[in-house]
Amino acid sequence: MELRHLRYFVAVAEEKSFTKASEKLFIAQPPLSRQIQQLEAELGATLFIRDSRPLKLTKAGVFFYEHATQVLAKTSELKAMTKRVGNIGRILNIGFVASLLYGILPKTIRKYRAEFNSVELRMYEMTTMEQLKALKEGKIDIGFGRVRHEDADIRRIVLQEEKLIAATPIDHPLAKAKKPILFKDLADENLIIYPKQPRPSYADEVLNALKDRNVRPKKVIEVRELQIAIGLVAAGEGVSIVPLSLQGMKRDDVAYLDLKERHAYSPIIMSVRSMDKSEEINAMLQLLYRIYDEESIPYAREDL
Repeated sequence: MELRHLRYFVAVAEEKSFTKASEKLFIAQPPLSRQIQQLEAELGATLFIRDSRPLKLTKAGVFFYEHATQVLAKTSELKAMTKRVGNIGRILNIGFVASLLYGILPKTIRKYRAEFNSVELRMYEMTTMEQLKALKEGKIDIGFGRVRHEDADIRRIVLQEEKLIAATPIDHPLAKAKKPILFKDLADENLIIYPKQPRPSYADEVLNALKDRNVRPKKVIEVRELQIAIGLVAAGEGVSIVPLSLQGMKRDDVAYLDLKERHAYSPIIMSVRSMDKSEEINAMLQLLYRIYDEESIPYAREDL
């Protein structure tokens, strides 16, 4: 059994079709079918129910799929880490969600470049879920996101629970009152959430927070990114729930209001490959803790 057999099998299982899998793998269908037959012969088990449309896995096929995907993920992770070890002293690829640019991330990157000038940092904006995929594919080495999501191949460190606030038009009655508000005060408002895709995302965390408190906005408006959400708030299209650091996005047409809600927080999470404990990544984590200490920002310490 070779890794290509696992890749072929996983492709057929996920596409539920030999034809679609062959197109995805850029190989002809007959050789693909023969490879799967050889795999089944070696395993002594039938993996697919071939007379079903779409193609279905047998009980043995389901078991083999769960383990084959894990093996391929570990192989990809090993390849990515080995490649990065070869680039030590040169490149560290970092994924981040846009909202973190209004917190301490820019300062962290500046300090890291100053203290470890032999390491080239490359920054890529991407959602949390895109970061997890990119980590496993070896496209990035560190991800900074907000969505809680468990993955056996990814080590996730919750750095901080950041307070949520409300963004409203500057002339909104709630803004004029200049008082902390509750989620229920937004029940009759249009709620602008971001990002629209992919999900799950920060948008789902906001919607779940409202649902937990039995608050239903008048209308939910989904937009692609944070800057669009704030722009629509400024235009009077609705209100938005954003992390506290967004107060750094100063505008004279948007007001930021405190929320007097318990447990109204958004996590800041650092993600790395589960086996990657390199000095460069640990240096980034320790630098973050040092900056948190300098700025008296509460955080939960967890080392690699």
